[in-house]
Parts: sequence; C-alpha cells; structure tokens
Amino acid sequence: MEVNRTLLTEFVLRGITGRPELQVPLFLVFFFIYVITMVGNLGLIFLIWKDPHLHTPMYLFLGNLALADACSSSSVTPKMLMKFINKNDMISLSECFSQFYFFCSSATAECYLLVAMAYDRYVAICNPLHYVVIMSKRLCVKFICVSYLIGLLHALLHVGLLFRLTFCSSNIIDHFYCEILPLYSISCTDPSINELVIFIFVIFIQASTFMSIIVSYIRVLFAILKTKSEKGRSKAFSTCSAHLVSVSLFYGTLFVIYVLSGSDTHSFQGKMYSLFYTIIIPLLNPFIYSLRNKEVLGALRKLTK
Repeated sequence: MEVNRTLLTEFVLRGITGRPELQVPLFLVFFFIYVITMVGNLGLIFLIWKDPHLHTPMYLFLGNLALADACSSSSVTPKMLMKFINKNDMISLSECFSQFYFFCSSATAECYLLVAMAYDRYVAICNPLHYVVIMSKRLCVKFICVSYLIGLLHALLHVGLLFRLTFCSSNIIDHFYCEILPLYSISCTDPSINELVIFIFVIFIQASTFMSIIVSYIRVLFAILKTKSEKGRSKAFSTCSAHLVSVSLFYGTLFVIYVLSGSDTHSFQGKMYSLFYTIIIPLLNPFIYSLRNKEVLGALRKLTK
C-alpha cells in the first residue's frame, strides 16, 4: 500500500465530455472564448492605464478585477484546450496543485475587489463631497494589496492541506481542471479535516464579502431614494448597475457550487456550474463594465482615432 501511494503522482482529467466527435468543436468554441476573454480583460487594463481620465479609484479597482479574471481564466483554459487538441489529459501532482492555487487565489482576490468596488460606490453616492479625501490613492492601494494577499494566503492554506492527502486507489479526476472537491473524493486519506477547513473558509469569505456588499448597497439605496431629482436617481443607479450584475453572477454561481452542490461538483451539472464560473464570467465582466460605460467607450474611441 505504501509503495502504491508513492506511485500516483499523475492524474487524469476526464474533462467536460469523453465523446471524440465533440473534441474539435469544443476546442474551437473555448479557444475563441479564451481569446476574447484575454483581449477584453487585458484591453480594459491597457485602456485604463493609457487614459488619464480613467485614473480614478473605480477604474483602478476595475483594472485589477480584469487582471484577476485574466489570471483565473488562464489558470484553467489552456490545459483544457490541450486536452481537446492533442488528447493530453495527464496532469502531474505539482501541476494540479499549482493550477488550483492560482485559480483559488484569483477567485478569492476577486471577492474582496468586488467589496472594494461596492465601498467605492457607497462613498461616491452617499458622501460625494468627501469622496476625493476618503478614497485616496493610498486607501485604494491598501484595498488592492489586501485583496491579493488574502487570495494568496487562502489558496496557500488549502494547497498546504492537500499535501497531507495520499492518492493510491484512483488517479482519475472527474472534472476539466483540478477542482479541490473531486480531489477529495479520490483520496486514500480521510479528507474530513480538509473538507471542514474549506467549508469554514468558503462560507466565511463568501458570507463576509457578500454581506459587506449588501450593506453598502442598502445604504446606497436609501441615499438614492432620498434624492429628489429623477435624473440624479437614474445616474446613481446606472453607476451601480454593472457592478450589481457582476456580483449577482459571481456570488450566485459560487453559492450553487460550494453550498448547494456540495461534494457533487464532479457531476455533469456541477461541471457546467464550474464552467460558467471559471470561463464565462471572466468573459462577460469586461463587456458588463464597458458596453454601457460612456467613459470607457469614450477612451476607446480616442485610442482608435
């Protein structure tokens, strides 16, 4: 048994589907999605960096959200594309843990960046006269650094606990990337401690960040309702709408995956939820924040002239 445990240092990723006739069409679809995702997110970062009018706290947070989305997509999609095109479904233990680490750190950082963006909208609408003083460059940098630091430490905790597990009976991961819950299901070591830790931290991070966003927007809502001007109300709602859509997609999918689905994330339905969370949301976010944003569209027109 001890000899067998040391042999399983590579895993097989089953992917989305095992049907050979779908491999090339799926490769083309997800390659196109990945290219659009990277162009959209990296293009948004470049646009914010290039245009001085976008050097404000809101766009500073938005640029870092785009960076987190690009990292999140890049940690998952390239390996999935390799499986489609050359049938390479093997992944080493170190690659598997690294893939999960980068994805988990990016996703966690995104949670706290969404909180920072909600706080920014709260200050802009509820304390507009003190906005420049409160949302100083120093505070924005602190928000961003803390978001990434928590993301890196949170991922490090779970990856560290993965090293206590052994894999001796099966090396087949029924997923398209190294999702942590399917890894627990093939472990020969009792993963109860790991499951308890991930449950506690995921619930705490999701609940604390989501409640912070809700509290911010409750205050924003009361401030908007007190506004007598219809134009003022419309403008306030329009500045929050993109962020609210992004929050709804992000937390809604997270809630379904880790709370409702539980250990069933390796089922076909669980894979579809994960697919939406890892690939589709990073694709949608640049469009959500730019299509109805006059300042971003204006900066894009200037750049293309």
